[in-house]
Amino acid sequence: MKMKTKKIATKRFRMTKNGKIMHRVQGARHIRRTKNKSHQRRQDRPAQILTTRFARVIRQFLSA
Repeated sequence: MKMKTKKIATKRFRMTKNGKIMHRVQGARHIRRTKNKSHQRRQDRPAQILTTRFARVIRQFLSA
């Protein structure tokens, strides 16, 4: 029987064409006045999950 996709994973992560797992950077929504502009721009871009074990689990959640 096929597993259902974890809905929380589809909301927080997305997979690129090459199979990389991307996520939003934490702390990007509030207290932006105290962060410098380059830090804010860096937080606006999605970041890649670099931990192989964690990426494997997320990939399993997304493809189920």
